[in-house]
Amino acid sequence: MNVTATDLNRRAVPRADFGRVTVFFGEKNGKYPDANQVIVRGSDTQAAFDTPIVANHIGAEFDRSDVVILGHVHEDHMAGLHRLPKAPVHVHEADLAAARSWEGLRAAYGSDESYVADMLARFKRDFFYVPRPDAIGYTDGAVWELGGSRVRAFHAPGHTAGHSVLLIEPEGVAFIGDIDLSSFGPYYGDASSNLGDFRRSLARVADIPARVWVTSHHRGVYTDREKFLHDLAAYIGTLDKREQRLLDLLRESPKTLAQLVECRLLYPPGHQDLWVVDAETRSISAHLDEMLSDGRVHVDESGIYRLG
Repeated sequence: MNVTATDLNRRAVPRADFGRVTVFFGEKNGKYPDANQVIVRGSDTQAAFDTPIVANHIGAEFDRSDVVILGHVHEDHMAGLHRLPKAPVHVHEADLAAARSWEGLRAAYGSDESYVADMLARFKRDFFYVPRPDAIGYTDGAVWELGGSRVRAFHAPGHTAGHSVLLIEPEGVAFIGDIDLSSFGPYYGDASSNLGDFRRSLARVADIPARVWVTSHHRGVYTDREKFLHDLAAYIGTLDKREQRLLDLLRESPKTLAQLVECRLLYPPGHQDLWVVDAETRSISAHLDEMLSDGRVHVDESGIYRLG
């Protein structure tokens, strides 16, 4: 599928400029399914970070991008790639397979066979999904010289295995991606996600030398470090609240993993979508593994969890 700007309803896209860096805000400040688009205009090269739905409404300012740097690979960050078929696409090597093919992306999600066809159809319809078999891998510390500005990658895994923060220098703008500081909290429900890695990434993100922080979703732009640190602390605190919910559920009565999934941890009770059960199962399992290791929870041979 190749959708041009004239194929879509054009709209004025709100923006914020920081020297050579522009943030174009998606619908509702980049709330999923949209996200916020970052563009860096070097004197030699223009780079686009991720390509959310809003990329399709920007026009020439997006379409003239010479290179795409993906902070991580998910469907909502690939919705504008079809507009830049000749631009090199760079992605952390741990997310490279997910960028190169549907099979790789499906494996990263850990999608169940029962809904994978519907999932692909939705991605093609809603996100103009196309894989990039030509994607190029990068590693932690990679640098792109754009002419007058440079981009530096800080590997910050957890959300996905390859999730990275992209720092623009000398502007000091950090694109922190899906460390989005939303009230929903961290998401680590994919097969490639890792709760322990996410905890370590969150502990390090404040040390990245930035003056401006840009999230993919919800919050948008922070220019006040005190506010950024406050919201980061609240975001990290969501992990403790989830742990406490699991402990409270087990205090009510011992439960199997399937019963805990029915109660929901990430989503409201009763919430349904194609991938919700898989995401809840992996997320709850990650917390249970941590609590098993420190003795707060025990599991018997029947798979029933109870407080330690």
